[in-house]
Amino acid sequence: MSIEKVKTYFHQYGMENKILEFDVSSATVDLAAQALNCEPCRIAKTLSFTVDDHTILIVMAGDAKIDNSKYKAQFGTKAKMLAPDEAESRIGHAVGGVCPFAVNKDVIIYLDYSLKRFETVFPACGSSNSAIELSIPELEKYSGFPSWVDICKGWNE
Repeated sequence: MSIEKVKTYFHQYGMENKILEFDVSSATVDLAAQALNCEPCRIAKTLSFTVDDHTILIVMAGDAKIDNSKYKAQFGTKAKMLAPDEAESRIGHAVGGVCPFAVNKDVIIYLDYSLKRFETVFPACGSSNSAIELSIPELEKYSGFPSWVDICKGWNE
């Protein structure tokens, strides 16, 4: 199970006990915010795309949306999300639990600037009823991202 992979991943850092598991679904931004009793904007949602047959993940604030023109300027192609039935095989996590931890080794993770306004955020941990609270430096460290991107809209308007 995907959450077990994430727990194993965080075990190497002594962080596995920070993973929260809920009795209710946290598969969407709104459900996660309810489960965590926090603002939806602090949920670090992870969306999956294909760029030249490669899988990329964009981690962004819960209130952010992809800006197609910024996305195309960054990646040189139109935004094309993975189909839900492709997620688990291409990423290592199913839709509802997609996160930037313990992913397949060919997946590239990007963090969007919409997250930088928070001290801590809550990404999922591989299942549709889990999350972890991380500071932005911790998110940078544990996601293994190559760079920050500015490809979202709606969060700073």
